[in-house]
Amino acid sequence: MTKSELIEAIAARGDLTKARAELVVNCVFDAMTEALQRNEGIEIRGFGSFTVRPYKSYDGRNPRTGQSVTVPAKRLPFFKVGKELKELVNASRHVPITGGDDDDY
Repeated sequence: MTKSELIEAIAARGDLTKARAELVVNCVFDAMTEALQRNEGIEIRGFGSFTVRPYKSYDGRNPRTGQSVTVPAKRLPFFKVGKELKELVNASRHVPITGGDDDDY
């Protein structure tokens, strides 16, 4: 699902225009982004939680040249799925998986 599909789904479920639904989605994403920038965690019960994980710098390689490159330390968002969402997705196993050979499953 893309952001525009999410906006359409929210507008269809409520009595909202697409413009109003887009404002709601943008406000939620902005609030989440700002919380993560402040190193605050976000917990949505039944869905999952977002945290920021620090990563140390390390020496990597440029795949084209093979030259050693120092990758700087960074902080990246991390998502941990909630128990209820995990169970809902797992229960939907009867839905065919697209993009691959169904005989593999």
